[in-house]
This record gives sequence, structure tokens and C-alpha cells, in this order.
Amino acid sequence: MKNTFTILSLVSTLFSFAQVGINNSTPQEKLHISGSNSTIRIEGLNAANNTLNLGANENTRVYANGNGDLVLSTVPTSIAILFNPANYLSDPLDTGGADTNQVNQTGVGSGYSQVGWPRQTGPGLSTFTLTRPAIVEINYAISYEIYKAGVPIDDYHARTAQFYTYLRQTGPAGAIVTTDYDGNPIDFAGNPGALGYSGNFYTNGSAAGAGGGEGFNKKFYATGHDYVKLGPGTYCPMFSGILFVANTGGTGAVKMQIGGGDDEVLVIAHYYN
Repeated sequence: MKNTFTILSLVSTLFSFAQVGINNSTPQEKLHISGSNSTIRIEGLNAANNTLNLGANENTRVYANGNGDLVLSTVPTSIAILFNPANYLSDPLDTGGADTNQVNQTGVGSGYSQVGWPRQTGPGLSTFTLTRPAIVEINYAISYEIYKAGVPIDDYHARTAQFYTYLRQTGPAGAIVTTDYDGNPIDFAGNPGALGYSGNFYTNGSAAGAGGGEGFNKKFYATGHDYVKLGPGTYCPMFSGILFVANTGGTGAVKMQIGGGDDEVLVIAHYYN
């Protein structure tokens, strides 16, 4: 009789644990966790205990293996934001040296000037690093102002401001990247390394109305977007610009400064293997 009671107790216990409910008394599955804010923590999968965990800045995918165990993927994430510093370019006017951010107006549509220098240098501030091949997406927004003798212009002449970004190896003074990962040339209009071409038409004056005076003494922005296939390495985004006017009569020494406002560069890697 005693043995019969023990067996019945064991069977009853097994049935009672056939379904487990947390925060509920009527579980609908083997494990049922109730509560709109409920979460599950497995410490063996956290960043401190598992090298496959990508850390606090990115979610890591969890998979079920052939045994039904929950594991982290051994395949790295396919998309990653590599570069997104705040106010990328140096703000003060600089008219000489490699870090100049001033462009002299020309009367023809050629002759880009390399302009602009990172406000801060270092990993994540002026450079990003690829550890494996990727399709790299580059997005930028840069500011510019047009002036003569230090004051905004009001001559009402139509102008064109054009820009592109390019990459240098290892840092802002490194060699220009002129070919992609497959060895194909990177080029736009005879400018080696040029990516993300953009341009604005510009007419300015000091009076409001049809003459274009709304832009007098204002900052303008140009945006660009492009893709390039790159291999492992460290890269630095840089810029070139040109300002030209069709009618040079009476325009004088007009110049353009880039970088005086908030300038942004966003680089995203799209991994394909």
C-alpha cells in the first residue's frame, strides 16, 4: 500500500509539472510566461560570457540548433553602422594648407578643390574600419556659405556649387582610394575617388523677392549618397568642392567656405558573405 501511494504521488507530481506557468496559474504551453513586459535572460548568451554576443550597441540573433538548444549565430550581422560622428568638419575658416575649407570661385565648371578637415581625428571621429569586404553606403550633408571680402554677396549672379566625397586610406592625410575591392576605378568626371556627387544652383541678393534675396547671409547644405565595394582597411571620408559663375563680370573674388554649420557623414556596411 505504501509503494502504491509513492508511485501515485510521483505520477501526480509529473503531471503537475507538465506545463509550467510564470505569472499565471493556467499555462497553455510547456513554459508559459505571462506579463506584457516579461523577458527572458540566459546568462550564458550575454556579452560577458559569450564572444559571439555583439554587445550593448547591437542586438545579437538567437537561433535554435539541431538539438533545439538556443545559441548565438556564428555568422556576423549583415548590416552595421560604421561611422556617424557629430558635426564632422572643422567649423572655423581656414584658407591655407591641407586643411583649407575655402574654395575660390571660377568662371568654368571644372577644377574641384579638396576642402574640409575633420573636426576631431581618430577611430570613429575621422576614420572607420572594415574587417571584411562589404558594400559601403555613404551618406553626407555638408554646409557652405558664399561671400566676398568677408561679407555675403548681393550681386544677384547665378552660381553653381558642386561637391563630392572621397575616401583616404588610414586617415585624412592618407592616399586617396581610387579603386574598389574588385579593382574597378572609382571616378566621376575625371576626379579619381569621387563618390556621392551633388550640386546646387544658387542666386543671391540683399533684397527679398524674386531676385533671390532670401538666401543672403545664410548657410546652405548639400547632400550626397553613394555605394562602393571596399575590402578590409581603415578609411577616412573627405570632400572636394567647386563654385563657378557663368557671368564673371563684376563678381570679383567670390569664395565659398564649407563646414561652418553642422556637417554629417553616415557610413553603413552591407556585408555580403
